[in-house]
Amino acid sequence: MDKANTVFLIISSVLVLFMTPGLAFFYAGLGSKKNVVNTLTSVFIMCGLAVLLWVVFGYSMSFIGDFSGIVGGLQGFLLHGVKLTALTATKIPTSIYLIFQMMFAVITPALFVGAVVGRLRFKFLLAFTTLWSIFIYYPLVHMVWANGFLAKLGVIDFAGGTVVHINAGITALVLAYALGQRDSFRKNLQEKHYNLSWALLGTTVLWIGWYGFNAGSALGVDQIAVQAFLTTTVATASSMMAWTLIEMSLKGKVSLSGICNGTLCGLVGITPATGYVTVAGSFWIGLVAAAASYFFVNKIKQRIGLDDALDAFGCHGVCGIIGSIMTGLFASKAVNPSIASNGLFYGGGFKLFGLQLFGTFFTIVFVSVLNFVIIRVLKLFMKMRVDSAEEKAGLDQGEHGEVADESISAVTITE
Repeated sequence: MDKANTVFLIISSVLVLFMTPGLAFFYAGLGSKKNVVNTLTSVFIMCGLAVLLWVVFGYSMSFIGDFSGIVGGLQGFLLHGVKLTALTATKIPTSIYLIFQMMFAVITPALFVGAVVGRLRFKFLLAFTTLWSIFIYYPLVHMVWANGFLAKLGVIDFAGGTVVHINAGITALVLAYALGQRDSFRKNLQEKHYNLSWALLGTTVLWIGWYGFNAGSALGVDQIAVQAFLTTTVATASSMMAWTLIEMSLKGKVSLSGICNGTLCGLVGITPATGYVTVAGSFWIGLVAAAASYFFVNKIKQRIGLDDALDAFGCHGVCGIIGSIMTGLFASKAVNPSIASNGLFYGGGFKLFGLQLFGTFFTIVFVSVLNFVIIRVLKLFMKMRVDSAEEKAGLDQGEHGEVADESISAVTITE
């Protein structure tokens, strides 16, 4: 066992877990006051649900066996027969690799909660997340990061552009359309942010945690991990400043919520590319991701009638797509010799760029179709959306109308 690599992955796993409560504060701070507790609850519950699902089904379906290059099997159900002390290629125990991947399984479903806060029933969220994990998330992990067909084709994703961000973003898009618009969205009313201090705190926690997410995906203490740390930082700063300058130019002012969104865009955009690209590549990825997300959120979303409450698709979906495609432009074998060919801008021709286009398009279609099926099936057995009176009052209201500041009665109304 390589002790340095093992300690590095333990720390990285803690950092990735830290991102989920950070996301809870980020979403709750940007959301409306009447749904704060419900938002916090809906995000944080993933820490319990996703961990159990990963141990029972997830690790086995992701990394053990292979069924047509799409998904693993159930040979390791409840980790039965899994040799937790066996060493991986970077000489870390299988147990810590399992835990590291578990944290990705926790944060990913928490991301799409931002699109549906204030109108999705809690029971539906739990049931949906369970089926989504089994039929969408675990197969994508297998296809991209295990022995799946996308990996065999040569599609690359260092830390989660397809598996995490496009997946969560498209899921947010489908859920938002399936739920329909809020009254405030139809009337073009701007709901006041609950607490921008919370949003900034959540952004800071996410940025810190993202180093575990990206650098940790090197699975060891080496130059690739250092490069991932550096490119993550540069892309995030580039994206933050790009969003700020665009907002100042078009609106004549800058907002803290915009700075937070711009920061997140850079983190998302660089994720699939972080261990493959140069610093210059990370700069351009951050800039383009921020610009694309800004114009989608401010110019396109309203026109297409998408009520994505906290811009889960506008950030994670859009920037995940941008990052995944631009990996095919900027990937460099000089940075990471493990890739088969350079990106388009580094003399590799169309091959990797074409593969990234295909992988991105496949992920969008795969996630969209299965999400529609899961939602359709679940709606046969349970209500998806809260009643209009509950939505208007907010999901933090108890039976007698009191705001549930110190309890989780915000959940009981949506059961």
